[in-house]
Amino acid sequence: MITQKSEHIKLDTELIRKDFPILNRSINNFPLIYFDNGATTQKPNQVIEAITNYYSNTNSNIHRGVHTLSREATEAFEVARKTIASHFKIKNEQQLIFTSGTTDSLNIISAGLSRSVLKNGDEIILSSYEHHSNILTWQLWAGENNGKLKIIPLKNDHSLDYEALEKLITPKTKIIAITHVSNTLGLVTDLTQIKAIAKKHNLIIVVDGAQSAPHMEVDLTELDVDFFVCSAHKIYGPTGTGILYMSEKWLRALPTTKPGGGTIKTVSFEKTEYAEGALRFEAGTPNIEGVIGFAAAINYLNRWGMKIIHEYELGLVNYAQYKLSEIPEVIVYGQSTNKAAVISFNVKDVHPFDVGTLLDKYGIAVRTGHHCTQPLMAILCVPGTVRISFAIYNTKTEIDFFIEKLKKVISMLK
Repeated sequence: MITQKSEHIKLDTELIRKDFPILNRSINNFPLIYFDNGATTQKPNQVIEAITNYYSNTNSNIHRGVHTLSREATEAFEVARKTIASHFKIKNEQQLIFTSGTTDSLNIISAGLSRSVLKNGDEIILSSYEHHSNILTWQLWAGENNGKLKIIPLKNDHSLDYEALEKLITPKTKIIAITHVSNTLGLVTDLTQIKAIAKKHNLIIVVDGAQSAPHMEVDLTELDVDFFVCSAHKIYGPTGTGILYMSEKWLRALPTTKPGGGTIKTVSFEKTEYAEGALRFEAGTPNIEGVIGFAAAINYLNRWGMKIIHEYELGLVNYAQYKLSEIPEVIVYGQSTNKAAVISFNVKDVHPFDVGTLLDKYGIAVRTGHHCTQPLMAILCVPGTVRISFAIYNTKTEIDFFIEKLKKVISMLK
């Protein structure tokens, strides 16, 4: 049973909410309550203005121009790299590669490792929580190379069975690719245990941080994994932008699998010499305005501090779990007092789509379905769930309104 916490970390949510213009919208004559932050967060004025300013005053391609606009755009892009690298405590900013998002980053990793590490018949370990993005790319390799995916099972409380992990490892095992936070359940992976096991067996660790980076402090120097990926649009930044962090070893050793303009030093028809550092992996014209907007989002978050944000959102999630536990018809999956700002639940004998559709009538935006975790849904024996996920602009007052309307929805559907 989740108990209600009396203390709740304070953020100036009234001030914060003024920075997000979309929160002024009404849906079906009700004020918008946006509880779909796990899919994408809303954007503050500071991010919108950074993108507008780039297109209004600086728009130019980067890295190859000598004229003023190109030099200014290049400087803004590389300052953004420094800003984001500093936020994630990355000592060498060249370890931070810009991609189109988490999925693109994972595909770059798997393509590179398939050329340099993985051999026919090798094994890759995933968790039961994984988003499809961290399944499909490895599954594709396995299908083409007689490989095998092994899955860390869940305990009865829906947490990962770390004792079972070590039993999955054989001499053929090469990689553990695992989510930092479940995008469906919000449960946090114990990366300390994962790292200890991986180090013991000399395994590569790939961490999907799409749901951890928005909600908690991520120190990649301290975390010390081989690869870490996340998306800007889940961290109050633009869509189509993400990062791929790789250790110093892999920055040098991972093969280039997406060649193109910007990745090279010299090219002839006989031979190409590739650039060093991040540029080796950033083919073509990048999402310049996306990167600049991402840096603006990071600066915005750092005004408040990730530790404060994490504690505030944890207060929201624990309060919501407590309120949901008081409704007899509701089943909450992965209940815990230590999780990121994500809750999945169902109403007994009611399809989650119906719940989500009716909540929308009251201006409440939730996500319904399998959340790109169909294997997890099969384990839970459900077609999908209703997912609510919080951000810094959400409030306990919104949760109370949601609970009130959820009870009404249940009475309508029962």
